[in-house]
Amino acid sequence: MPTMNEQMTPSAKATQDTPPVTLIYRRERFTVRPGITVRDAITRCGLNPEATLATRGGTLITDDVLLQPGDEIKLIATISGG
Repeated sequence: MPTMNEQMTPSAKATQDTPPVTLIYRRERFTVRPGITVRDAITRCGLNPEATLATRGGTLITDDVLLQPGDEIKLIATISGG
């Protein structure tokens, strides 16, 4: 059962055999279904994809990468100033 910080879609519930994707942002963990892009996953977690970088296994990945079952994606907030 998802916690308050996890987002699970109906299709993810229907495919319990497929491991979900875990996104980690600071101390929060989010769960989304595989097969969507990093950008879509970030948006579904209520975060701004324009202000977030994603890494998988310590390597930076672009927001058009399709997430695979069991992926663990670490999200890093970007900081800008003037």
